[in-house]
Amino acid sequence: MKLLATARGSALPLAILLLVLVMVVPIPAALLDIFFVANIAISLAVLMVALNAQKPLDFSAFPTVLLFATLFRLGLNVASTRIVLVHGHEGEGAAGHVIEAFGTFLIGGDYVVGLFVFAILMIINLIVVTKGAGRVSEVSARFTLDALPGKQMAIDADLNAGLITPDEAKTRRVEVATEADFYGSMDGSSKFVKGDAIAALMILAANVVGGLILGPVSHGMSIGDAAHNYILLAIGDALVAQLPSLMLSIAAAAIVTRVASEKDLAGQIGSQFGSARTWTPVAAILALLGVLPGMPHLVLLPAAAIAGFAAWKLRQIERRPVAAPRHRRRDPQRQPVLRRAGAGDGRRRHCRHRRQRNRRQRPVLGAVDAGADDGQGGCGRRQPASAPTRSCPPRLYDARPDGRLT
Repeated sequence: MKLLATARGSALPLAILLLVLVMVVPIPAALLDIFFVANIAISLAVLMVALNAQKPLDFSAFPTVLLFATLFRLGLNVASTRIVLVHGHEGEGAAGHVIEAFGTFLIGGDYVVGLFVFAILMIINLIVVTKGAGRVSEVSARFTLDALPGKQMAIDADLNAGLITPDEAKTRRVEVATEADFYGSMDGSSKFVKGDAIAALMILAANVVGGLILGPVSHGMSIGDAAHNYILLAIGDALVAQLPSLMLSIAAAAIVTRVASEKDLAGQIGSQFGSARTWTPVAAILALLGVLPGMPHLVLLPAAAIAGFAAWKLRQIERRPVAAPRHRRRDPQRQPVLRRAGAGDGRRRHCRHRRQRNRRQRPVLGAVDAGADDGQGGCGRRQPASAPTRSCPPRLYDARPDGRLT
């Protein structure tokens, strides 16, 4: 167990050293393919954790994870750039099968199309997602730090009032401090994503310019062949790096825009969209667009039918009566009967106060009557010593259908 804990603690430093070696030491194309697949898998895992978190603090390690994921991707970009510039003249498969697949299959082998696709992804990642997430992180960090003294005072007030225990107060203070540190770290980690997108653009430009120079000068290639090989490999390398970067940007935006709830993001959105009043207008508008001339009827009308079915199903669920809690029914034949204790029943004795034996003695208020119910027939009530003799009030019994008392 101790050896396992030691290995777990040394895993992260070894990973950092491996990352530095990837940046410096040349690696084969097959190993580069494995690293690219691992990079995509890590980005997907981070995105799934961010989407399934119920509150931002459930993924408090996200800023550090984002830092290491960004460094890992940049290290792979450095290694792939070395392979592209050194072996790019050998053909499209010189930099590994992953870059070749992204360069030929996804963009059809046309590097002009690849340039436009990469530009669009850069605009989405850098201007839309990253810029918005950075602004939200900045505002959240500012508001969290401004509210920190008030939260601390509220915890102290609850502790002084006895509403919480010292252990609960300590736990709340730790949560407040962790929340402030988290949003402060997210404000800085958003700059990692922005810098990563800019670095990807610069690496693409370096691969293209370097390939156009090295191809004709070092390998005697024509300008057309050099442009086809090197630009295609550069586009494939950029797309392989840009896809995980986009997923991490979406994860960062999902984390900073989350509102604390008892449900995950899918459950929270589903509960808020699960209303018939939401889907009924959608179905009506889609149906209206579907009957207009010139519109794609085969697409709009089925979509309207699906929205209408969803609205009908949700309305049926809303009209479904809520099951009332089951209560124990009282037997209507069992009516309460007012009877004196012991009347007609030898098992119960009639409770009666005894008279004061010595009226000449000083009356003592609150004294226990001598006929208290100690097994001798008293009712155990405290009466003044001079109180007159009176019987106990009648008791309430339930009469069963067979005439017995309960």
